[in-house]
Amino acid sequence: MFQQVCIIGLGLIGASVAQAIRDQQLSARIVAVDRDQLSLTEAIEQGLLDAGSTELSAVASSSDLIIIAIPVQAVSAVFIDIKALIDSGRLAADCIISDVCSTKLNVVEAAQSVFASLPIGLVPAHPIAGAENSGYHARRSDLFVNHSVIICELPTTSRTAIFKLRQLWEAIGATVMAMDAEHHDSILAHTSHLPHLLAFNLVDQLASHDDNLNMFRYAAGGFRDFTRIAASDPKMWHDIFFANQTSIVSALDEYSSYLKNIRQLIIDKDSTALMGLLGRAQAARRHFGHMLASTPYTDISTMSASYIISPSHTVTGTIAIPGDKSISHRSIMLGSLAEGVTQVTGFLEGEDALATLQAFRDMGVTIEGPDKGKLTIHGVGMNGLKPSKTPIYMGNSGTSMRLLAGILAAQSFDSVLTGDTSLNKRPMERVAAPLRQMGAVVQSTGTSGTSPLSITGRAKVGEPLQGIEYNMPVASAQIKSCLLLAGLWAQGTTTVTQPEVSRDHTERMLAAFGYEVKVQGNRISVEGGGKLIGGDIAVPADISSAAFFMVAAAISKGSTLTLTQVGINPTRTGIIDILKLMNADISLSNETHVGGEPVADITIRSSNLVGIEIPESLVPLAIDEFPVLFIAASCAQGRTVLTGAKELRVKESDRIAVMAEGLQTLGIDCTVTEDGLIIEGQGQGQGQGVEGSDSQVVNNSHPVFGGGHITSHHDHRIAMSFTVASLRASKQIVIEGVETVNTSFPGFAELANQIGMAVEVDRGADADADNHADAD
Repeated sequence: MFQQVCIIGLGLIGASVAQAIRDQQLSARIVAVDRDQLSLTEAIEQGLLDAGSTELSAVASSSDLIIIAIPVQAVSAVFIDIKALIDSGRLAADCIISDVCSTKLNVVEAAQSVFASLPIGLVPAHPIAGAENSGYHARRSDLFVNHSVIICELPTTSRTAIFKLRQLWEAIGATVMAMDAEHHDSILAHTSHLPHLLAFNLVDQLASHDDNLNMFRYAAGGFRDFTRIAASDPKMWHDIFFANQTSIVSALDEYSSYLKNIRQLIIDKDSTALMGLLGRAQAARRHFGHMLASTPYTDISTMSASYIISPSHTVTGTIAIPGDKSISHRSIMLGSLAEGVTQVTGFLEGEDALATLQAFRDMGVTIEGPDKGKLTIHGVGMNGLKPSKTPIYMGNSGTSMRLLAGILAAQSFDSVLTGDTSLNKRPMERVAAPLRQMGAVVQSTGTSGTSPLSITGRAKVGEPLQGIEYNMPVASAQIKSCLLLAGLWAQGTTTVTQPEVSRDHTERMLAAFGYEVKVQGNRISVEGGGKLIGGDIAVPADISSAAFFMVAAAISKGSTLTLTQVGINPTRTGIIDILKLMNADISLSNETHVGGEPVADITIRSSNLVGIEIPESLVPLAIDEFPVLFIAASCAQGRTVLTGAKELRVKESDRIAVMAEGLQTLGIDCTVTEDGLIIEGQGQGQGQGVEGSDSQVVNNSHPVFGGGHITSHHDHRIAMSFTVASLRASKQIVIEGVETVNTSFPGFAELANQIGMAVEVDRGADADADNHADAD
């Protein structure tokens, strides 16, 4: 890449750059300048350098790249020496000149003071990397791997110089990003210089204390972690603090204001405000890491995981299913907009619901928890949300994005909703278009109308949303909920008419929070201008998650399984209705109501399933459960036909195509249609009863599926559905990409094993963090 690289300064950074260049063979020659002759001699003897000197003029001639790795206040003198070499013709005028200093304006100003015009090869840079130890002997060739390097692209710099320097840093493992010098210094003042200053100051404060010996003797891990950076080179940080004086003083003033605020909260014993601050800080630290890397909120140890499942035959027991995802989303949203405190129990701590929780924290809502499914939400009222300082990151939760779009379309401030790579490919015009009819200013992305969504605040628009009558083209709880939520702020009445019944959790929860909702058949209306009152919300078990175990018991041999306190909202019981049509043995007991939602214990026994033509009226009521219903249909006697289910093609994956692909891998004859699937069941019907008896014998002993590798396409419901298939498999099934199961069902594999299945989780080493799943 280069003929000769000259490193000025063989400290940690300079020596590490030299070692990385040598190890990657990026330059024919490497030379260095340093005041320490011993380090130079050792570097030459070890083969790191081809030459070294204490004088630049002795080794730098003919270099095509110079990297300055010395304290920023010494850079001006180096520029004088470089200019002399260029003027004498010993360095080319287009030689690339870069640095690794922590401030950039000073470097540019120093160059301007030395050169009549800035060299076309000048490319200021800053690798965001370091180590506790410093000096030549602390060097590491991998110091920059997976670390950021900021390049300041000056208008006077040649594109060739920028391109070659970017190539060099990327070749030694860094991620390169561009930033102007002033912005760089401001950002680093907050994220690097201020923390170092505070660490030095805190150590000095304790060292000066009368009881300093005990202070340090009993210092815990938190003190050591926070002050580790105070072991850095004092001279270097002395120079940085003065070099970036303006930005650091500004950051200190801002920090002092925040410190004064938290001091007053402690004096006032303001528990709610202090808990809100601490909770937001804890969540923000975690959230921004996930957002920048597009990784999930839950345990990342299962990234790129697989299920290795051995055939099993029977499931038994009584189990509790995690909380309902749809209701968990809405409890956060309405609890945040309510007046007063809302206590939530049974909250699903899956990634999608956590994305919703974080979004409202970003908008200033104090939320305590989650702690074993318990949340305390301190509502801010209908007009109390604050603008997020960053785009609101939804992970892979389509429900979060579509419902929040309705809420944010009515707020006074601008908003941007974004998600991971997978979510940003999913259609958003289905909510954006009707919101525009209400007067919202919503911009989707690209010709296909995906996210990110940019929403202009009402303060700029100048008038509130207007209520509309909207006839939904498809039955979708997300579209309906989006418009009803927007209607809470609209002038007049917002009415949504759906072609078929869809989930009514939003309507039920609005009523639970004291907001009137008028329901006339498939016509739902809200009047704008009301308010929500906080209260207690108990989230029942998720029937969509229960569906996997319902099918597991129905298709297996000699099984009896009871699922406790599962939500049986009539807009969600399509799974029960369809299984009963297929002759499944299902019974409900202990029926009651929790938080406005009907719940019951569901008991399922082994059944002789039969194929059916699934009524299209039931499709919206079981839209999420069809992947596992396809497993049931494969084990039934006769043909099962699904129509009217185009919605399955725009879920986390094209669930019709992906399920058909997996079923065919396992030996099932199925045919994909435009809006559904035809499955030829492999069940053998009922066996013979006891002689002289009318009893029916369930004949679920023969295998239906073979074995093989299944690709889930990072769709949680696909992964769990094929796990259930193992109960009627003849060989081992391996399912790739099961990390997304955490979006809706944390602990699924453990619960499956508890009732008799044999699921082994193989956690891969590499994370595929851009593919999660979302809710409906």
